Amino acid sequence: MRILVIGAVAAGTSAAAKARRNDENAEIVIYEKDHDISYSGCGLPYYIGGEVEDISQLTPRNPKFFKKKYNIDVLVRHEVLQLDTEQKALTVKNLQTGDVFIDHYDKLIIATGALPSVPQIKGIHQKNVFHLRNVQNARDIKAFIQNNKPKKAVIAGTGFIGFEMLENLMAEGIETTLIEIQNKITPNLDEDVATYLENILSKKNITIMKNTAIIEILDDKVILDKGTELDCDMVIMATGVKPNVSLAKTAGIEIGITGAIKVNDKMQTNIKDVYACGDCIETFSLITGKPVYQPLGSTANKTGRIAGDTLTGGSLAYKGNLGTGIYKLFDLTIASTGLTETEAIAEGYEIAICHNIKPDKPKYFNGEEMLIKAIADKDTQRLLGVQIIGFEGVDKRIDVFVTLITYGAKVDELFHLDLAYAPPYSTTKDPVHYTGMILDNMLNRNRHVITSKEAKALANKGEKLQVIDTRVKNQYDSSHVDTAVNIPQDELREKLSTLDKDRMTITYCNKGVTGNAAQNILINNGFNNVCNLSGGHKFYKDTKSKGK
Repeated sequence: MRILVIGAVAAGTSAAAKARRNDENAEIVIYEKDHDISYSGCGLPYYIGGEVEDISQLTPRNPKFFKKKYNIDVLVRHEVLQLDTEQKALTVKNLQTGDVFIDHYDKLIIATGALPSVPQIKGIHQKNVFHLRNVQNARDIKAFIQNNKPKKAVIAGTGFIGFEMLENLMAEGIETTLIEIQNKITPNLDEDVATYLENILSKKNITIMKNTAIIEILDDKVILDKGTELDCDMVIMATGVKPNVSLAKTAGIEIGITGAIKVNDKMQTNIKDVYACGDCIETFSLITGKPVYQPLGSTANKTGRIAGDTLTGGSLAYKGNLGTGIYKLFDLTIASTGLTETEAIAEGYEIAICHNIKPDKPKYFNGEEMLIKAIADKDTQRLLGVQIIGFEGVDKRIDVFVTLITYGAKVDELFHLDLAYAPPYSTTKDPVHYTGMILDNMLNRNRHVITSKEAKALANKGEKLQVIDTRVKNQYDSSHVDTAVNIPQDELREKLSTLDKDRMTITYCNKGVTGNAAQNILINNGFNNVCNLSGGHKFYKDTKSKGK
């Protein structure tokens, strides 16, 4: 059997390696039009910023490695020009010699990846404009910085790459401005969590311009749609990617609703003996079962392995994904998994939301607060999605939530998890436990939580709310929710007679714990409709938009 693979990054090499492990006798050839293969694309920003000193650390495998270890021929600088599925033939051009030849396959794997999604902007092809998709892009950016010593940069886009490049350009001493065309930063977060992050960044003197587009790029500045100009020496276009499907589409391979190649759970396309994997395919959501496009390295490796297994007679099948993502931004870690609030509502779920602010470990072990936003389905009480912003321990919490969502955990099960505890690593009740406790209280124990957005909507509809700030007086005097009255929790029982039991009442403290205690007092004394403000005053205060 002759197996041909188009593409030699994460998915293509994973597919070829798995095929070889299953079949020692197959002929396996990979065609790759680039110089570099099997590289760590996620590590490229850190090479630019100097945290990774030698780029060879990100390209540990070369064609000789694959030939020696797997007996796989990897031909770099070979571009596949055409695919004929009836003749099972590829037209290939050797980009070094210019020679064009035909190769035939018994089984074909398409792993053509993704391309930068670059908007049509005047001046986009200037020599000081870059995108970051492959190793050569990283070399070019690094060389430009070393040779031109830029002082100012503009990054278009606030996704993973945009933020990672922000950190690494600033590490090089380059003053950097972020431009975002949407009204919020970072697409994997809801607006409230995105605003919370934005306000943290504003304290670090990070300049972010939202609702803004670049309309022209010049040698020394960019011109924005609002008529303003920004001086800059270089521009990074971090405006996302799109699946590279032109070859497949021309060959009659079906394209899915996301614009990527449509495959089944075995990575089979609509054409017999043709498989696809990696950033060029659409997968499906583990929660909704609907097609999604998730161009992530982890997904590429999994789908590549499945493709290689399937075409050699294996039984692996894809089980869906949650779109889990995580990235580092200075001393912060930002992570998310599952559905956002916006996505859950669009899917028709009736949802419960909580914002939980807790330290990752005790204060005496230098614990620092992390924000956890969780979304659950009121009907089934299953977790739907989680977003976390914190400093340490975010990675292990998000992975716990991923596991819970994957196996359909209900909110009341979170409290019963026997998580590892020791003071250097966590608190006795972990932030994961607290998230479960809040959601369980909301859905099963009449301890409702309300977001500031929901409270504002009620007020705008004319609801007469009774808002109680349960903190001490000096905290209230410093800053408080509009219309709130100050009744510290230890004085609340004495002042119950001054409150209206039949009015909707909202309690709050700094982060939620004392607000919940006050809520319990009111409910146990016959108050009919009491909610605790989600995330407390801290989240309320830190989600007021300060972005430009």
